[in-house]
Amino acid sequence: MLIKKPSDIRPSEITPKEIYLNRRTFMKEAAVTGAVLAASRILPALGASPSPSGERLQFRKSELSTRGEELTPLKDITTYNNFYEFGSDKDDPSNNAHTLRTVPWTVSIEGEVKKEKLYDVESILKMHPSLEERVYRLRCVEAWSMVIPWIGIPLASVIKAVEPTSKAKYVAFQTLYDPNQMPGQKRWILRWPYVEGLRMDEALHPLTILAVGLYGETLLNQNGAPIRLVVPWKYGYKSIKSIVKIRFVEKQPPTSWNLAAPEEYGFYSNVNPEVDHPRWSQARERRIGEFFKRKTLMFNGYADQVAGLYAGVDLRKYH
Repeated sequence: MLIKKPSDIRPSEITPKEIYLNRRTFMKEAAVTGAVLAASRILPALGASPSPSGERLQFRKSELSTRGEELTPLKDITTYNNFYEFGSDKDDPSNNAHTLRTVPWTVSIEGEVKKEKLYDVESILKMHPSLEERVYRLRCVEAWSMVIPWIGIPLASVIKAVEPTSKAKYVAFQTLYDPNQMPGQKRWILRWPYVEGLRMDEALHPLTILAVGLYGETLLNQNGAPIRLVVPWKYGYKSIKSIVKIRFVEKQPPTSWNLAAPEEYGFYSNVNPEVDHPRWSQARERRIGEFFKRKTLMFNGYADQVAGLYAGVDLRKYH
């Protein structure tokens, strides 16, 4: 069983949230808590609406985490969000996402793939040995960013488990469409349902994950529960939330923001500070909680890991 009752979890298995919010304390405790959490993982049953905090997860800490970054406080991560399915203001998701029901939840994996079927979230997570915590930067297209301790599994593990055919060149994703649960979908700000896509080599890259938690707990609804994509070298709107469909396709799939404003949002959506958005500069960003802006890094600071994916690609034209 992957599910544990709170009474089954020893105090020594739980890392207090306060430790995460204090980086110095976290660094001191990391060696102890990492050893305890490395062996196993759980995905607790998710409730019909977000609680003040999610359910505790077990995970191991990934060596692929970004180092030397101050974590964004949990309060900011869960109250300052872009999730247009619940409204366009930053506080709309935290105010409105209680209407989303995350149990039961299935993800249809289909298209150019041998093991095409409906999977529940736990079945997807079993495609990788254990949940991993990865500290990643998240850069929104507007000039703000966060540093978030995501918990999830590599998307590559899922891709390999479902066995794509040789025709699969891209991976397309789709968010739930249900205006009763997602009241923002009653307004045609975007073409619903929200869709995204990656090239196959981007999807297979070790940094690309399917996340089910952050700060040691399951995702709250406003953060994309129960399962979302995280691609740290791309702008945040590529990290599609509340996924219900993953489709393997031969041709480049449509993406929501490219459909809405193709002159502003390209398919690739890599963080490139040398290319300004038509309505603002991308050269600098403000970390949530900080007053001064900082220089925006190419590929959001992950150039060493991912620049090779785009050798020969004009990232000014194919933005």
